[in-house]
This record gives sequence, structure tokens and C-alpha cells, in this order.
Amino acid sequence: MKKIMLLGSGELGKEFVIALKRLGQYVIAVDSYNDAPAQQVADEREVINMLDGTELDRIIEKHKPDIIVPEIEAIRTERFYDYEKQGITVVPSAKAANFTMNRKAIRDLASKELGLKTAKYQYANSFDELVSAVKTVGIPCVVKPLMSSSGKGQSVIKTENDIQKAWEYAQAGKRGDYTEVIAEAFVKFNSEITLLTVTQKNGNTLFCPPIGHRQERGDYQESWQPAEIKPEHLKEAQEMAAKVTEALTGSGIWGVEYFLADDGVYFSELSPRPHDTGMVTLAGTQNFSEFELHARAVLGLPIAEITLERVGASAVILANKEGKNPTYSGLQKAMDHKQSDIRIFGKPITRPFRRMAVALTYDKVGSNVDAVKQRAIEIAKLVTVDAN
Repeated sequence: MKKIMLLGSGELGKEFVIALKRLGQYVIAVDSYNDAPAQQVADEREVINMLDGTELDRIIEKHKPDIIVPEIEAIRTERFYDYEKQGITVVPSAKAANFTMNRKAIRDLASKELGLKTAKYQYANSFDELVSAVKTVGIPCVVKPLMSSSGKGQSVIKTENDIQKAWEYAQAGKRGDYTEVIAEAFVKFNSEITLLTVTQKNGNTLFCPPIGHRQERGDYQESWQPAEIKPEHLKEAQEMAAKVTEALTGSGIWGVEYFLADDGVYFSELSPRPHDTGMVTLAGTQNFSEFELHARAVLGLPIAEITLERVGASAVILANKEGKNPTYSGLQKAMDHKQSDIRIFGKPITRPFRRMAVALTYDKVGSNVDAVKQRAIEIAKLVTVDAN
């Protein structure tokens, strides 16, 4: 049995902890607030500001974990190098965590060092620098904080009048104390995919069937598996994923995001952990969910293969106001659908557009993916989140 410390305890962490517990592991779930989803199913919990390196050091010394698994970006990740020197395994590695927690590091690695095809981009550390960056990459373009998650702080500049708003929105949505942003040329893409990629300690790198998704406000609304992609583009995406994960080192699951355009595949972003769009795998679309794959890879347990078992889709259920102690109405009607399910995350606090639950649907391989996706959307609409 390993003692595993999870840094960040949201809904993805909750499913990961469940997967670990099924494999007999001991988990300490850490977050900035009490009763976060993963803390509800873990063995122990800690509530700290993970951007406070002294506090991180304190709980590492207190619990002496064998493995540290970061689930969010807002962590003082430079401490991870010291923890590795102490003999603690950082997932996937201290290098991977530090590079991927910052869009600048991962984009420069992908574009400049590995030569992967990406959108044209420029960095800016002030409003004036952003004005200059937008002139370089052109309009329209996308502006993102270098450190954020789930689309926070991300916006599209369509005219010069949008630059000021984009800068202010990025600063409001950033995580940590990183003010720098990236301005990225708008790629004329046909669709977006997530390619879940699994690196193993003693095995081949494996790829899940591609996942399609739709976003609003920079956050995913629906995802479906498998996504439609030309075989040659899928091979191109797999080769890119293999290159970048090998460069970052370590074992675990990675969510590698791409734009699919007429002229091929563009690398977009990468997360060294289960991906929100991968919640579709909870519908049994694969022989192992993304959380089960991550648990096996983290523990060094073999994964012989990843197979597509069903066509599936997920659709998010959002809160619409600020509140506490949420309740859920409409569950009876929502669950009266065949080949479907609802997962409630257990977040104790609501706010507008906060993801609180997810609807899942599936059908046999070869079924119409669009029909399955539409069913997930309709089921999600039946559930209303109420809060005091």
C-alpha cells in the first residue's frame, strides 16, 4: 500500500481517489477549502493555500507521502524538485508539473524545442505589451493567462477595442501571482479533440480513442467519444503526444488537446492528469476510465491495452447563482433514461456556471455519436441546481 497525497481535490480528483481506494491505497486529499469533493472519499484531508511553499513543506513533512499527485495549477510547483530529491515520486514528474502548470513553458517546449505545429503566439506582461502582441499575431486572437484552469481568464479579441477587456479579464481569471498572458492567433479549426495519453513506468505509451468536445466561456460543456478524425490526423496527433510526454518524463495520464484544421493537427495544450472532457469515460466507453488508467500508471501497474467498449457522451450540469448546501431537482426524470447516469460531484458551494454534476449516456459501438450526445444534453437540462 502506498501513501498518496493529492494536491487539489475537485471532481476529477474524487474519481481518481475512488480508483485508488479500489486498489487498496491510502490517500490524503488537499485543497484550499474544506469538504472538497475528493476529501469526501479520502482517508485524510488537509486545508491549506497550496501557493504557500512553507505550508506545502509542512504537510509533506507531516504525512511523508510516497507519491504526490497534483490535480490543479495553483501550487508552488518548484518545491516538487526538492520532494523528488527526498525520494518522493511526483506525478508525472517534477519537470512535467512545472512545465505544464505554466502555458509559457509548455508552449515553448512544444513549438521551439520539439517543433510541433502550434498557432502563432506572443507573450505579454502588461497592457501595452498585449497591444503589441496582438499586432504581431493578428486579429482575431485568443488571450489566456499563463496560469489558469478550466478556461478562466480566457477571451477572444475580435477588434482593438477588446484588448483592454481581455487584459483585465485575464488578470481576474489568473491563478497565483503570474500576470503574464499569451496572445494566440486564432486557428481556423473544424473541431477540437482531447487525446488521452498514458505513459507507463514499464510499458508502451498508450492512447485512448479521441474525445471531441464543445466549449463555452473556455470551459467544456459536452464531450463525446470517439471523436471523428481522419486516420492520418490521428497518427499525427499520437506522434505529437508521444514526443511531448517523453520530453516531460514520468508516468500517468495526460490530456493532450488539439485543433483539427484543413491543413492538419495543431497542438494546443496539455494537462498532466485526468482531463475534464475525459469524464465521458465514466460512461464505460473504455475498458478502463481515465481515472482507473491514471491510478494504474501512477502505481506502476501494467495496462495491457485500452479498448473502445461503447460510444458515449457527457454533458455538464451547472449552477446558476452563488449559494451553499446545494440540492438537485429533476433527478427522477433525468435518471428515467436507459443507458444513462448522473454523477453529482458534492461541491458544497455554488456560483454562476460552476460545474456541479455531469450527465452520462452511452450506446453500442457503431451507434450515432451525435444522437448519443444530444441525449446527454437533454438529460442534463432536466437537472436543476438549487442553493441557499
